[in-house]
Amino acid sequence: MDDGPGQGQERLRFTVLGPVRAWRGATPLAAGSPQQRALLAALLLRGGRTATASELVDALWGEEPPHAALAALRTYASRIRKALGADADTLVSESGGYALRPVDNQPLDLDMDHAEQYAAEAEKAKASGDRCRARDLLDSALALWDGEPLANLAGPYAENQRTRLEEWRLSLMETRLELDLELGCHAEAVSELTALTAAHPLRERLRELLMLALYRSGRQAEALAVYADTRRLLADELGVDPCASLSDLQQRILRADTELDAPTMPPGVQDPGEPVFVRPQQLPATVADFTGRAAFVTELSEQLATAEGRVMAVSALTGIGGVGKTTLAVHVAHAAHAHFPDGQLYVDLQGAGHSPSDPEAVLGAFLRALGTPGTAIPDGIAERAALYRSSLAGRRVLVLLDNARDAAQVRPLLPGTDGCAALITSRIRMIDLAGAHLVDLDVMSPDEAFTLFALIVGEERVNAEREASMDVVGACGFLPLAIRIAASRLAARRTWTVSVLARKLADERRRLDELRAGDLAVNSTFELGYKQLEPRQARAFRLLGLADGPDISLAAAAALLDMETDDAEELLETLVDTSLLESAAPGRYRFHDLVRLYARGCAERDEQPPEERAAALSRLLDFYLATATHMYALERPGDRLADHTETPHYPGLTFADRSEALSWLFNETRCLIACALQNTGEKVLRRAVDLLLLTRDMAESGANNRQYEQANLALLAAARRAGDQHAEGRAHWSLAPIYIQSGRLNEADEHAKLATLLGLAAGDSFSASNGPNDRGIIASIQHRHEAAEGYLNQALLAFRENNNKQSEASALCNLSRLHLDTGRVESAIQLAEQGIAALREVGASRRLGNGMYALGIALTLAGRLDEATQQLTEALAIFRDSRQRFWEGMAYLRLAEVDLAAHRPANAANYAEQALSALRGLGGGRWRADALTTLGHALNQIGHTGRAKVCWQEVVSIHEQMGLPVDGEIHRLTAPVALV
Repeated sequence: MDDGPGQGQERLRFTVLGPVRAWRGATPLAAGSPQQRALLAALLLRGGRTATASELVDALWGEEPPHAALAALRTYASRIRKALGADADTLVSESGGYALRPVDNQPLDLDMDHAEQYAAEAEKAKASGDRCRARDLLDSALALWDGEPLANLAGPYAENQRTRLEEWRLSLMETRLELDLELGCHAEAVSELTALTAAHPLRERLRELLMLALYRSGRQAEALAVYADTRRLLADELGVDPCASLSDLQQRILRADTELDAPTMPPGVQDPGEPVFVRPQQLPATVADFTGRAAFVTELSEQLATAEGRVMAVSALTGIGGVGKTTLAVHVAHAAHAHFPDGQLYVDLQGAGHSPSDPEAVLGAFLRALGTPGTAIPDGIAERAALYRSSLAGRRVLVLLDNARDAAQVRPLLPGTDGCAALITSRIRMIDLAGAHLVDLDVMSPDEAFTLFALIVGEERVNAEREASMDVVGACGFLPLAIRIAASRLAARRTWTVSVLARKLADERRRLDELRAGDLAVNSTFELGYKQLEPRQARAFRLLGLADGPDISLAAAAALLDMETDDAEELLETLVDTSLLESAAPGRYRFHDLVRLYARGCAERDEQPPEERAAALSRLLDFYLATATHMYALERPGDRLADHTETPHYPGLTFADRSEALSWLFNETRCLIACALQNTGEKVLRRAVDLLLLTRDMAESGANNRQYEQANLALLAAARRAGDQHAEGRAHWSLAPIYIQSGRLNEADEHAKLATLLGLAAGDSFSASNGPNDRGIIASIQHRHEAAEGYLNQALLAFRENNNKQSEASALCNLSRLHLDTGRVESAIQLAEQGIAALREVGASRRLGNGMYALGIALTLAGRLDEATQQLTEALAIFRDSRQRFWEGMAYLRLAEVDLAAHRPANAANYAEQALSALRGLGGGRWRADALTTLGHALNQIGHTGRAKVCWQEVVSIHEQMGLPVDGEIHRLTAPVALV
């Protein structure tokens, strides 16, 4: 099959499935006035057959042609020949009429013909049982439509053909939706079918498909409601009943006909549980008014067209913000669809913002999009990248990496396999990305800028004031984003002339001319929209730009703006309508990265008095602090830290239960860390430190612990500069557990020591008491048992003096582990039971898991293995519910130890493997070494001695790298082994 339009650089091509247009290669040709385009369309749709002059007059003007219709016809034909230039012979005069005939026996390149080819191939694929390919081919056919067919053409012929083409498009869509349902994509089809039935309410086949999709999605009542609505509509509008197939479907739904059930497994798809390769179609929609950039489109298209047979085709598109990198990349990616039949992946890497996307997280999303079950996705960027490349092997997939920060962020995301390609956009020129084809995108040429402006505003309106239109695009610095914003404003205001807009931009002209090659050109463009805002909108726009987080919730925004939530939502939605703010998800908002910079600049320039900026950020910090306090009280009842943090002066959210509180914590993690980092001034420093203390569960879980550590270090440095011993002590207290978990014990001990000393100096009993508790844990791990017992008893006494029940229980459980290490098994059990009793007394659920974990270890060493399994299993369930992945991994490890002691080595190996999986990338190498040690013992007992020795050798390596002592038994077991 032909690859579709756009493949031949110098070949003539035409479109009728949208505006009637003509190109030579990638260069647009002037199609002329509406009547001239109507003549061109009439000839194109005749497939090379001759149309007589009278037929063409009827097609263009119907029953009332103008007096000089034949002369006008000849004029239009002459202009078409002129526009075709070297291909003028394509338009031939014959028998008093005209025809469009290909030169050199090459068929005309017409989008409708390509759509027909795709549809015919889809029918063949469907008949052969390849429904996935049939659906993809139909998608390719439908993608050729670019709005209304024969757009803006008058005349009876155009109207009739427009109706025919629209009916054909709907027929293709129905067939593709039928395939979607046959392939089990019923849930995804509901939204599209809902929109189509709203647009075409009397089309019964669409209603039938919607009923089936809803029924298969478990929404039987809604499916039956669709039938009732359809029956009522047909009776009211046409006086008829639904067709027989629709009525039959209703009856089958009522009796729950099993033949209506969704297919259990689409044909050609692997068994459940195995990796399923799906064809991701993640590209954002291309803009309908894309124009210009012909040379770049050709250059990039040629690069992507050569992907097959090459190791990897990589094109990196670079330019200033707002120059149209994403728009161009998405357009080219859509045009290259046929070259990548196995799908397209897309991600916004947020490289221009403060929090660029983590490649590891992006790889996880890509793997899920490619059909990899979540449980099969490994931790660690290297492991995920390897699985990603393996998943793409033998496939032809295009990966669009948008808004990249640098080459380092991009490298793990490159496919690296024959037939795949990557298209990258970035504000940074990636000269260090080996093998990449670099493309520098500049501002538009004046002609391209004018064309874009005309497409958005309307050709008639712009052509009537051509000089003023050129003034507008010139004032926009020919920057696409600026032109689009200006044109959209004008298009939305029908009473304005172009001259009105030009006069409004006149004051900005000098600044834009001076800065149009840099980022400030974007600022100047945003100034146009900003000045149209009402005072309340402008204030919200400025203050929202101050917050550093990747986005902001409605409740947090309301606090920042000092407004009621409902009022804030109404105000923010008006900003969304102006396109200055984006709605990231229900109840969440974000700025485009360039708009955020502009909004912040406006705040620094316009927000008066300046203290209002600090007050807004202080309200946001208070909101987060108050909410975190409520969350902490629910998560850690009996822990009195929440009563001894800085008092916020702005209220926060309250939660109905722990689950809701934890959801807030993990959803807001990046925003909380960003807020703390942004508040290092002396007046707000203590609140920022307390915010991190109250949200430490997110770090203890293993999620975002690096970012949490970095934020704490920044606050620690700020506290030292300010000479604030209270804040410094608490920052040290926050850091100590992070270093313990990662195995950096000497650094952890130093932080815990300083937390104690500074807490005593500042009169902060919480830092002073938690420091010894952490030092006791560290000393116990390092087998400094006497010191550990002294520290832990000191902490226990302090916790009891403060009536801090949860921390008291923590110290008891830590003492239990110390007693175990020193052979006092019975007292260890008693201490753990005391800790659990204290936790139950205050209703602590999350920490109850830690108590059961400690008791499970003690019971294991006492030989009470069934009881140990029960305690550890309950602890594991609590850790899962609390999203504490690190502790989930540790519980698996202890369950493996129980099974080893119970002579169940196969079960032990299974648990040890689960521990390794959960702990991968968390907690440093020490805990991985413990899991490998246990796994080695389990494998050894089931006869896998070679693999067991490999595990123990890795343990030795980890301990040597970390400077930890190696158990003599492990050294003995790691005698050299030959791997076969």
